[in-house]
Amino acid sequence: MNKLLFKSIREYKKQSILAPIFVILEVFMEVLIPYQMANIIDVGIQGQNISYVIQIGLELVAMAMLALLFGALAGKFAAEAGAGYAKNLRHDIFYKIQSFSFKNIDHFSAPSLVTRMTTDITNVQMAYMFSVRMLARAPIMIVLSMIMTFTINADIAVLFLIAIPVLGFALIFIAKKAHKYFIKVFDEYDVLNNDVQENVNAARVVKAYVRGDYENQKFQKISKKVFDLFTKAEKIVAFNNPVMMFVMYSVILTIVLIGGQAIVLGGMDAGQMTSVLVYAMQILMSLMIVSFVFVMIMIAEASTDRIKEVLQEVPEMQNKENAVTEVKNGDIDFENVSFSYAGKDGKLSLKNVNLHIKSGQMIGIFGGTGSSKTTLVQLIPRLYDVTEGSVKVGDTDVREYDLEALRDQVAMVLQKNVLFTGSIYDNIRWGDENASDEEVQRVCRLAQADGFIQDFPYGYDTTIVEGGNNVSGGQKQRLCIARALLKKPKILILDDSTSAVDTKTDALIRQAFREEIPDTTKIIISQRVSSIEDADQIIILDNGEINGIGTSEELLKTNQIYREVYESQVKGRSEDE
Repeated sequence: MNKLLFKSIREYKKQSILAPIFVILEVFMEVLIPYQMANIIDVGIQGQNISYVIQIGLELVAMAMLALLFGALAGKFAAEAGAGYAKNLRHDIFYKIQSFSFKNIDHFSAPSLVTRMTTDITNVQMAYMFSVRMLARAPIMIVLSMIMTFTINADIAVLFLIAIPVLGFALIFIAKKAHKYFIKVFDEYDVLNNDVQENVNAARVVKAYVRGDYENQKFQKISKKVFDLFTKAEKIVAFNNPVMMFVMYSVILTIVLIGGQAIVLGGMDAGQMTSVLVYAMQILMSLMIVSFVFVMIMIAEASTDRIKEVLQEVPEMQNKENAVTEVKNGDIDFENVSFSYAGKDGKLSLKNVNLHIKSGQMIGIFGGTGSSKTTLVQLIPRLYDVTEGSVKVGDTDVREYDLEALRDQVAMVLQKNVLFTGSIYDNIRWGDENASDEEVQRVCRLAQADGFIQDFPYGYDTTIVEGGNNVSGGQKQRLCIARALLKKPKILILDDSTSAVDTKTDALIRQAFREEIPDTTKIIISQRVSSIEDADQIIILDNGEINGIGTSEELLKTNQIYREVYESQVKGRSEDE
């Protein structure tokens, strides 16, 4: 296990210490039982001393009851320690992910992070739980049983000194061979989970295009790869059991041979022989337990490396000391901004962008697919950091702000709208968890969502299923706009967020923006000219560069890209009419 991960034990240190303590007490009882059994045979039965047999028998019952009690307590504390450790690990990873920028998340991928928080943590939990119990039990059992065996017959005890190193070498050899396959298999689990998640999310598309067979074949191919890797690893680990059994039976046969000769020659009693065999079984079973836990640790070690990667990942964006916590207004300035997703040496998505937007303006952003419209607006709430230049909000570089303070004042309705499982009230209150029902309903009216919500049987208490699949695309967009409005931001960004609503509703939403939030800077990305036609300024992007800035009238005279799209869409509208 890793020191970094051990920090997550925290309040479960007590259980982690008590578990091995009770295991040791349990082992003491189990080691004393064979010794007393030998006394019953050699002293009580052979000496025909019934009172001695009863006395020692009662002591054995008491020892057995104590061993049971100590074992139960050890199991209880080990289970609490393992489950608590896993709970804290999940907490630490989840909180770490919350601090990640988009770039950090892209580095791992969402399915990979899910696998690390589920399968990998379960592996670590099981290994830890068995470690605090079994790894404390096995060494103590081996040492005490060895001591008791030495007191009875030193020749037999020497056998264990030979067998233990042999088994230790075999375990280390197996571990080194299997570890690399366990690492690979969990990486393939990420691919498998990604395929399952993608298929479930796109179930409607799969069925619409009758691609079920193709998806089955793709899944089968990935699943077969996981199977092959696990098979290779398990084939190596499988050698562990035959080696253990071979050594165990070899030792027992040798003990019987040596002990039998000692009894015949008078150097050992039958009861002592019985107790030595019990001690031999205890030692060899302890080695089997060590072997079992060792295999679990091998698997957990691969998971530990993957969990450690997440915990050691340095968030790309971090607050500076004395970060600015107040956004003065909605002014936005881009000064010589260039940006690449791959860093300084990567291909630039934005090139030398200069923009000056005044607080309260409505800005339209227009351009073809791949012109970096979304990339541009993602720099405003600092979802990514600029590669060159600076982005300022309220006359302050966004890198100087406290991230939470900045993002509280920049509400963004993303291109891919997301709703969460829960009521409509719950979803809208993501914008402000303390908002009253009246405030929620007000922003829904501004977003032109109140009408269809009232038509639902349960109104605002209607449950949104996972992903918002029980509402239409246009309804989902309007709910997301209402959620953003509830934040009462200084800057509102709509990234193609009205594409699924009709032009009349779109116009009503923009009218509400002008009348109800005049001091909020409004940035609207759209492929539809009618959505940005009345903007104070329209920014034309082409291949990551600003191709033109102006009002709709000005751009019709000066910008070819805007004029061509405008004419094609206006002509299309005229023909439809």
